Amino acid sequence: MENLVNGPEIPMGLGMALAQNRAAMEVFAAMPPASQQSVIEHTHQISSKREMQAYVASLVNPQIR
Repeated sequence: MENLVNGPEIPMGLGMALAQNRAAMEVFAAMPPASQQSVIEHTHQISSKREMQAYVASLVNPQIR
């Protein structure tokens, strides 16, 4: 799998969740930098793996947010 998200500013939990969800990784990679930063900032409020996976899935399907 091509790594579309590589950069030191990506929190580890977000990077791992994106690596497990290719569609979300592609959506995130296509976002403008300001939108990516907003996603990153939101992840600081997430406290569990399950919650992170659900948030990442919501990037592909915003209705579940």
